[in-house]
Amino acid sequence: MAISWPLVVSLLLSISSLATSASNSDSVHEAFVQCLLDNSHPSHPISEAIFTPQSPSYATVLQSYIRNLRFNETYTPKPFLILTALHQSHIQAAIICAKKGNIQMKIRSGGHDYDGLSYVATVPFFVLDMFNLRSIDIDMETETVWVQSGAILGELYYRISELSKTHGFPAGVCPTVGVGGHFTGGGYGNMMRKYGLTVDNIVDAYFIDVNGRIHDRKSMGEDLFWAIRGGGAASFGVVLAYKIKLVRVPEIVTVFRVEKTLEDNATDIVDQWQHVASKLPKELFVRLVIDVVNSSTRIGGSTVRVSFISLFLGDSKTLVSIMNENLPLLGLSQSDCIETSWIRSVLFWTNITIDSPTDVLLNRTPSLSYLKRKSDYVKQPIPKTALEGIWEKMIELQPAQMIFNPYGGRMAEIASTATPFPHRAGNLWKIQYLANWNQGGAETAQRYIELTRKLHRYMTPFVSKNPREAFLNYRDIDLGVNHNDRGSYLEGRVYGIKYFKGNFNRLVHIKTKVDPTNFFRNEQSIPTLPH
Repeated sequence: MAISWPLVVSLLLSISSLATSASNSDSVHEAFVQCLLDNSHPSHPISEAIFTPQSPSYATVLQSYIRNLRFNETYTPKPFLILTALHQSHIQAAIICAKKGNIQMKIRSGGHDYDGLSYVATVPFFVLDMFNLRSIDIDMETETVWVQSGAILGELYYRISELSKTHGFPAGVCPTVGVGGHFTGGGYGNMMRKYGLTVDNIVDAYFIDVNGRIHDRKSMGEDLFWAIRGGGAASFGVVLAYKIKLVRVPEIVTVFRVEKTLEDNATDIVDQWQHVASKLPKELFVRLVIDVVNSSTRIGGSTVRVSFISLFLGDSKTLVSIMNENLPLLGLSQSDCIETSWIRSVLFWTNITIDSPTDVLLNRTPSLSYLKRKSDYVKQPIPKTALEGIWEKMIELQPAQMIFNPYGGRMAEIASTATPFPHRAGNLWKIQYLANWNQGGAETAQRYIELTRKLHRYMTPFVSKNPREAFLNYRDIDLGVNHNDRGSYLEGRVYGIKYFKGNFNRLVHIKTKVDPTNFFRNEQSIPTLPH
């Protein structure tokens, strides 16, 4: 058989090119590590915060804050280095050295980024991990807290409860979520109808810019302070800490969880809920979790279950009266209700036994699964016949689920331009689409992701349009990807309008001013203006 010398030469050149590329990459990475060491303060050595694939603890550090197992596969791209910053000077060094080497930096606080954008990339990258920077400094006299980005919500709630039975903070219901990502994307929880979003209760911040300089609200200016409260701060710099304003809660709050299936008249109850949920007193939040369960009476063996889950900032007697007046079909009774403290209501909402020791909120290790999330906003009630069609589609697409989170109250009073988060008045509720699974592999993941996409597509007639709005904290790469090249602005506009509506343009102008070279970037970051 004759040897094809052109083919041999081509293969040799390819191998040589790959070897050269790997060598160049290693050289860049080594130079980056040396730069970090050169920029380390003697009083705060950076060496102990550096983890490379050769470090014995590298895999443990990387996996400790991966909250979506879909991004913990053998084929998932891994960072060439993780910097677990122990001091603000480490963040400054990371920015200076990454800029010098034109290296992609990902910023991770709690790792709950649904599509993994805080710790995965398709280009060589390193992770700036914030989990060591978790201090919480509470001043009860001014009712304010300085909380660092690496803290988790459970730690924040627990520390507040140590000092007061009548204070809380309006943020998420999952205690292992990191402060950094949650706050910068908007942040919502079950007190939002009373007090608005997390970002509506932020009064200051410590922020490190593209030149490594540290700012507070005054020195960064109101435009940038506006942008990092709901616009995704990782597009602009690194937030070291936020100063938040505590809110008042009664000593006794009330929670309930009531489940209804289609056989229990769930369709009529949901229909009634959608007409009143956004008009209820601000102190009352009633979420719906909708999934498919086995049925012993329905043909086909499956039915839809709707779980009505509530927090009321008041006593059970008042709650039952409000519910029976506004949502009588649910048939809420006193026996369905649990009166408890605000901090224990957090346990209830996290499906932790309500009388558990509250220091369980300090646990940073949640149960993990493979998952996909998407979002929508509903502005008009869905016809009852359409609800019935939705249930049939959910049975077809099980185990895809939906969660309905009611708006109204304080959310409808705050201007859509007050922060980058634009979804205010005019929204009845937000939908979260979700699928969880426990088997690894790309093929399995694709199957479950597609189930979620199909349910999302089916809901198109019933949700917002032009644009079809989405929630930044429910990061969804299906909405568009930015390759951060010459087409960056146009690519960014595709998802940016959905997340931010009219606020997108202001975010772009601020980004162009504070980070003109687009150093702080990811697959869905705010782009700069085209040159």
